[in-house]
Amino acid sequence: MATIPVVNYLDLSGDQPVLVAEKCSNCGALYFGRRSACEHCFSTGPFEKQPLARTGTVRAFTIVQRAAPGLQAPYVSAVVDLDGGGHVKGNVINVPPTPETIKTGMPVRLTTFSLGTDDEGTEAIAFAFEPA
Repeated sequence: MATIPVVNYLDLSGDQPVLVAEKCSNCGALYFGRRSACEHCFSTGPFEKQPLARTGTVRAFTIVQRAAPGLQAPYVSAVVDLDGGGHVKGNVINVPPTPETIKTGMPVRLTTFSLGTDDEGTEAIAFAFEPA
């Protein structure tokens, strides 16, 4: 079965999935997605691919109580500071979505899950974080 990542910065080609940022070669700022210029130093590049750590800590979170049709609520949406640099917004899964189980500073690790399969058999893969 073929798989595709739902975001272009999720790399599924290796043994383990990894998030890949665009790194400004002038100042080291990290971005997800293509950039024409760095918002920190205004350099126009070049930008280099930078695989990021698969582990980090929850900087901030919210428990979302209402979701679009077809999505299950409640769920945890968080900002994760990745070990070694970079931060990303992602859901925290595989843990009850309660204030007693989710805490700032909580160690997490990158994981993936299926969003479904299309009529041609291609599976869409998303990323999230789970307790480490």
